[in-house]
Amino acid sequence: MKDFSGKTAVITGGGTGMGRELARQLVAEGCNVAMCDVSEAAMAETKRLCEVEKPQGLRVTTHVADVAIEDHLMRFRAELAEQQATDKIHLLFNNAGIGGGGSLFTNTREQWERTFNICWGGVYLGVRTFLPMLVKAEEAHIVNTASVNGFWASIGMGQAHTAYSSAKFAVKGFSEALINDLRLHAPHVKCSVVMPGHIGTSIVSNSRKVQSGDGSDSLNADEIALTRKRMVAAGVPDADKMTDDDVQAAFAERARSFLEDAPTTAAQAAKIILDGVKAERWRILVGEDAKRLDERVRQKPEQAYEREFYESFAQEVGWRLG
Repeated sequence: MKDFSGKTAVITGGGTGMGRELARQLVAEGCNVAMCDVSEAAMAETKRLCEVEKPQGLRVTTHVADVAIEDHLMRFRAELAEQQATDKIHLLFNNAGIGGGGSLFTNTREQWERTFNICWGGVYLGVRTFLPMLVKAEEAHIVNTASVNGFWASIGMGQAHTAYSSAKFAVKGFSEALINDLRLHAPHVKCSVVMPGHIGTSIVSNSRKVQSGDGSDSLNADEIALTRKRMVAAGVPDADKMTDDDVQAAFAERARSFLEDAPTTAAQAAKIILDGVKAERWRILVGEDAKRLDERVRQKPEQAYEREFYESFAQEVGWRLG
């Protein structure tokens, strides 16, 4: 697919981050966009940004949906068909995701499964839901967002990262298996798996809002206690003596830094992804850190989860995640 003009794209998690930037860049190329998110307000802002330079006659629609719930996606599909006046789509970006539920020991089962069900279930259900519309198109492309955590299940030695990593490994395997399934049964539909490194998004703060269900930027008492425990485990000086306000401030700074100090912006990531789709690359690494980490893990897989491996890599690329 060399040209997006006149096509129709579905984007999950279109309210912020890479989803928002994918929508903006696709619209700029003349592509109709239907996006979903759990935040109606965030999507409204994405739509506003898209419409600043939207070509006349192009359709940008927003749909509130939780990608972990199949009925929500089915409703999204029905709304899309009506509002976009089409029975087919050309692009499916299964982009929605959250963090959290990192540990089987310190997190609840509900937190763990919430992350897994969005990051993996949202991709699986997204493909299941929209595959009939993709098959009806003359050409189509599925783009599933995994992560470097789809081939390296860690963000450092001081913090467990099991739910997100398990989900992203599942997304990577599913996407690779889809390649041959599509060749056998729908050869005009392509599939790519996207594996970003550290991208500047609001995933830290957004994940907290989704996990808690209260929409607040502030940690509750249980989250403060867990955050303090993680900071102690990570070796943060005097973390056990920090006040609740200090912990709140540390969390806010982490969210700010993840968004603003990342080596790759969400806009840059979206361009890399769309260029990868045009080139029909099934494996799209996003960011120099992703490329270097991929090389390191392949070179020394047995050392990938040793402290020295992480510390030397983090120093090399400037990561401060764990």
